[in-house]
Amino acid sequence: MAAAPQQAVAAELPPLTGGALALGTIALALATFMNVLDTAIANVSIPAIAGDMGVSPNQGTWVITSFAVANAISVPLTGWLTQRFGQVRLFTASVVLFVIASFLCGLATSLPMLIAFRILQGAVAGPMIPLSQTLLLSSYPKARAGTALAFWGMTTLVAPVVGPLLGGWITDQYSWPWIFYINIPIGLAAAAATWALYRERESVVRRLPIDKVGLGLLVIWVGSMQIMLDKGKELDWFHSTQIVVLALVAVIGFLVFIAWELTDEHPVVDLSLFKRRNFWTGSLAISLGFGTFFGNLVLLPLWLQQYMGYTSTLAGIVLAPVGVFAILLSPYVGRKIGTTDPRRLSTVAFATFALVLWMRSWFNTDADFTTILIPTLVQGVAMAFFFTPLVSLILSGLPPERIPAASGLSNFVRITAGAVGASLATTLWESRTTLHHAQLSEAINLASPGATSTLAQMQANGLGHDQALFVVNRLIDQQSAMLGANDLFRASAILFLLLIPVIWLARPVRAAKPAPAEASAGRGKRRALVAH
Repeated sequence: MAAAPQQAVAAELPPLTGGALALGTIALALATFMNVLDTAIANVSIPAIAGDMGVSPNQGTWVITSFAVANAISVPLTGWLTQRFGQVRLFTASVVLFVIASFLCGLATSLPMLIAFRILQGAVAGPMIPLSQTLLLSSYPKARAGTALAFWGMTTLVAPVVGPLLGGWITDQYSWPWIFYINIPIGLAAAAATWALYRERESVVRRLPIDKVGLGLLVIWVGSMQIMLDKGKELDWFHSTQIVVLALVAVIGFLVFIAWELTDEHPVVDLSLFKRRNFWTGSLAISLGFGTFFGNLVLLPLWLQQYMGYTSTLAGIVLAPVGVFAILLSPYVGRKIGTTDPRRLSTVAFATFALVLWMRSWFNTDADFTTILIPTLVQGVAMAFFFTPLVSLILSGLPPERIPAASGLSNFVRITAGAVGASLATTLWESRTTLHHAQLSEAINLASPGATSTLAQMQANGLGHDQALFVVNRLIDQQSAMLGANDLFRASAILFLLLIPVIWLARPVRAAKPAPAEASAGRGKRRALVAH
């Protein structure tokens, strides 16, 4: 009971101003960028890591899986950890520990050692993204909270695109440990600035008991699900006993976890947030939207590299311009949050995503660089309107002390949806490619004048019969992969359109306007979106 007055005081802290506000924004953005970057930067370095450590590339993928599993488990714990240790101490400690884990990853001399340090890195990284949102919102006046979320959104939008490109360049020019070492100066600068600016703005600490059963169930079902998603395609999904067992453990563990957390007095994850309409509708929209977006983000470079002859660097260059409009328009979207219904802004994002994917669904194997690049540029518009309005919906009407838990839980659902989206995209693409390959191959037979004429012309040009068949099969591979990708692009476009009504299930929200006295004094409570 004694904590109530303290919480009130914490919520009344004035926003930062001038240089302190700018430095705080940069520090929090750097920490977020470093975190998101690390989820993608190692992907292109797996062959180099596996080669140095004398393991297969398949074994090397555990470098990615281990981080993803640990991170997915720790993100939803943010709310409970914040109450236990305080948001400033937790965020600063998370950044410092992330730096230490990154240094250890660079020093690893064996795959088991690297995996252990990646697990540590993923575990300590969990609270960083949710708390960067929380601290950023506390730094700005209520009327400028949309701008704060826009700055946060820019870092989460650009990092997944920059990650593979930067990771490939570092690995080619230096060596793979440097993809971890670059975190050291960034992390230390972010931690020092955050502690200097925010240590006097600590949140209230409550000595909550540890929900050991809930924590154990969370580790079991999330760990099983992540491993299943990462290894499913490699093991042929449910034709594998290992995948079936993992799926059963994940489903049963999830159901028991839900039942326990809803009845425990001090749950490790606050599932009661889903009782709020704007929380569950916003979380559903951002998760399904992000899962669809991320699946296509994985699919496009795979298609370009495997079937269109693009190098890793060139594929990265095709994806990089997505950040142009995202960066230019994010501040505008942030300003509009205070005066425009976030549901309208989110509708722009989902409609633009649908347009981009519909444009890609008409790609063919003759598509040149410019043709592929144009939808990528347009996608930047969608990304600018995606995160900020939906995050404002999710956090609408919440008191400051519940924002860390809400941010952690919604980010967990979003990250999980991204993992599911990536697995589904690659699996469905392979399935559709196989189907189209079989359909196209039916036309290659002795009864087909076109096929026999083409084969005869190839042999007349000096190719042997088997060589001619190999060339034709390669052309069929390329065409079937293109058709399979087109199927996924088209289905994704339709899904984005179907998600628009989900956004409008949320209640309309408006930004709470500060009183004139507060405005003149430069004071304001922490950002709160008030639902009608």
